[in-house]
Amino acid sequence: MLVFFITFVLSYLWHGMGTTIGYHRLLSHRSFKCQKFVEYFWVIGGYLAFEGSPLWWATIHRAHHKFTDTQLDPHSPRYGIKNAYFGWMTMKCYPPHIDPNKVCPDLIGDPLYRFLDQGGDWHRAHALVAAIGVSFRVVLWVLFGWKIALASMLAGLTMLQIPLLLNVFCHMPKLGYKTYAMDDDSVNVWWVALLAHGEGWHNNHHAFPGSARSGLKSYEFDLSWLTLRLMRSIGLVSAMNEATSQPQAKQLADHPRSLR
Repeated sequence: MLVFFITFVLSYLWHGMGTTIGYHRLLSHRSFKCQKFVEYFWVIGGYLAFEGSPLWWATIHRAHHKFTDTQLDPHSPRYGIKNAYFGWMTMKCYPPHIDPNKVCPDLIGDPLYRFLDQGGDWHRAHALVAAIGVSFRVVLWVLFGWKIALASMLAGLTMLQIPLLLNVFCHMPKLGYKTYAMDDDSVNVWWVALLAHGEGWHNNHHAFPGSARSGLKSYEFDLSWLTLRLMRSIGLVSAMNEATSQPQAKQLADHPRSLR
């Protein structure tokens, strides 16, 4: 039981920060710089949590920020909880207003990301991530036994739910609080932040999308930010954008822009 628990916790941390650090703060917002092996370490962690094609994920997320809580937003709860949670993922391909070649020109040239995106066919890309994710656990089973494999699988599937829940709960104003006066519905939700390694400080994030730091106040715990600070201290991260909770941050929030 101890082995299962330790494996689950470590897997949840890797898959979780693979999503928050790799998919979100690095690929989607370029909030810090690192070498390619560091990038792939985190991105693979997110991919094995069944998060889907990294190119697809970043493209959709950048579109979410461009069209936040409008009808062009891929997953705004304003237009249905079901669609915000998972309905948006059932599409066959990118909608006309979201072109990865235009939205993510910095990622489209990476051969790994192009392969995982399967030519923009969402169904094929989803099938590929499922096949690779399951195969990874089969290998763990063969090498280390079923407890390790099961713990890893459960951690990945659990982490898969967190960004989907965030899309819903962090855009429902009655469930959280706003520090910055944005035109969208984004709010900070403390328990989502705990589950999502700091991503639940969503109003802060929409105010400063290019910041590597989302938890801006002393009580807004942001594990992903602390991990990035540690990585910078040992030379794995060369530069980071950081918003603060100082008064000048409020002034910037009145005219929101990316720090990229």
